[in-house]
Amino acid sequence: MKRIFLFLFGLLTIYVIYIDLTAGTLPKDEAQVPEQTVATMAVPENSIAAFEAEVEPGETLISIVEGHIKKPLPVSIDELIGDFKSLNPGQSPEKIQIGASYQFPDYSK
Repeated sequence: MKRIFLFLFGLLTIYVIYIDLTAGTLPKDEAQVPEQTVATMAVPENSIAAFEAEVEPGETLISIVEGHIKKPLPVSIDELIGDFKSLNPGQSPEKIQIGASYQFPDYSK
């Protein structure tokens, strides 16, 4: 009886690992994809220079901006966050989504 239980438990464990690696256990929440990206793409009146980029896995706000300007960040992180929020109203830089496009401040000039 113990052997059957251990065998079934082993099969269940292997099945759960397989499902986790292929499909994932967390559902893809479509509500988290920013729906306002089209409406917020226009540069606001304060005329912050901006560029649009799609977020790739592993990227952060700082890495995207530094990669675009190809040098270290020339402003403080607080100023970068403020500029990002003004370019993307209602979006938090800590919660940018992979595959979504956002406006990022362009400090290359």
